[in-house]
Parts: sequence; structure tokens; C-alpha cells
Amino acid sequence: MRSNRIRTTALAATALLAALSLTACSSDDGNSDSTKAGSAAPAAHTAVKQSPSPASAPDRNTTDADTGTDTGTGSTPKNPAPPTKTNGKTDGKNTTGSTNRAGSTTNRTPVTCDSKNTRTGVTTVSRPVNHLLLTLTNTGGRPCYAYYAPKLQFDDAQAVFPILDDSRPQAVVTLDPGQSAYAAIGLTGEPGAGPAPRKATHLQVHFSGRSPEGSTGTPAELTLPSDTYWDDNGFVTYWQTEMADALSY
Repeated sequence: MRSNRIRTTALAATALLAALSLTACSSDDGNSDSTKAGSAAPAAHTAVKQSPSPASAPDRNTTDADTGTDTGTGSTPKNPAPPTKTNGKTDGKNTTGSTNRAGSTTNRTPVTCDSKNTRTGVTTVSRPVNHLLLTLTNTGGRPCYAYYAPKLQFDDAQAVFPILDDSRPQAVVTLDPGQSAYAAIGLTGEPGAGPAPRKATHLQVHFSGRSPEGSTGTPAELTLPSDTYWDDNGFVTYWQTEMADALSY
């Protein structure tokens, strides 16, 4: 009895071990098949590589800001043109100096207006009647002072034509190169107030200096408009900066 019981127990243990072995083999075979199947079939959510979107893609028509090289087919120059070198500077501006060859600043000290640095002309005017207009233009390279009034002599007259003191300006007229001053000539006074008017064809214009006495330089020689008549009661104004001011007398 005891021997049969031991044999029965041994057989049961052997059967249990065999069952466990079969279970383990079945489990290994299942895992192996699953692995093989998993490697053969593609995953359900495979990631697909995409091209960059237009927003993130680099612009082909741009210039590399770091290297200065053109990365596209646009017309942007690789490097900007350097500034023009002028007068030893590279500020890109074309400037001209105000110095002469010796390197000193151009002399702008005013001089006296005279026949050497001015041009004088005489013309008729419609208003006021019996008036002429003198125009003095600075043709020199420096400013000039048109002092006082022009001193006039018609033809061979010995006396200087009367100067109208009421026309004296508040300051000496200064002419920059190219600028003009004006003086009006009233040819005659009130009718019947003196000798009959005399015809004139020629006029000498003398220029005043810093002193009202005398004149400076050589006079300007002018030919008068035809049918010019004058008398001793006429006048000439001081030099004015505006034509209208001269012709207001």
C-alpha cells in the first residue's frame, strides 16, 4: 500500500511537470509569432516626413545677412557701393570748399561800389512822368557799398544835379555780387518854375565814397534815351534797394 501510494505521487508530479513544460512552450511560441508578425506588418501610425511649409522655408530671393553672399536669384547687390570720396572725406556728400589756393578763407569784406566792380544803366519809365531810372549792379566778387546818391552831370554841365535829401535810406545800401540798387532821376521841376528844359544826350555818373564830399574812381559814361530834357529843378534820389522805393519820389 505504501509502495503504491509513493508511485502514485511520483506519477502525479511527473504529469504536473509535463503540463507546465507544455504551457511554457505554448507561451514562447505565441510570443515569437507575435514578434514576427509585428516586425512584418507596418505600424498603424507611421510618421511621414514632410517638406517644410512656405512660412518656415527660407526665401530664395534674399541675401544672407551674416555672410553678405547672395543666396537667391534676386537683384539685391552683394555689397552696397562705397560712399564717394570727396575732399579727403568719405561722408558721401559733394561739398565745395570756400578757400582759395593759398588755403585762406575767401575775402568777403565789402568794398566801395564804383565803375570797376559795377555796371550802371539808365532807362525810361512810364510812371512817374519825366523820370529816368538808374540801375547799379555789382559785377565783382565781393559785396560793395553804394554810398549816398549818384552824382550826375548832363552833357557839359558844370554843376552836379541836385540830390533829393528826403530819399535818404536808413542804412547804406550793400550789394552782394549780382544784386542791384536803384536811383530815380526827376528830370524837371514844376513847369514854369525856372529856365526852359534843355535836351541832353550824355550822362556822367560819379560814385560817392565814405565821405559825401567828392567822388571815387572814374565815372560811368552813359548814353541817354532819345528826347531827354532836364532843368535845374530836377533831382536824383539816394541809392535804394528796391526799384519801387526809388520811383516813389
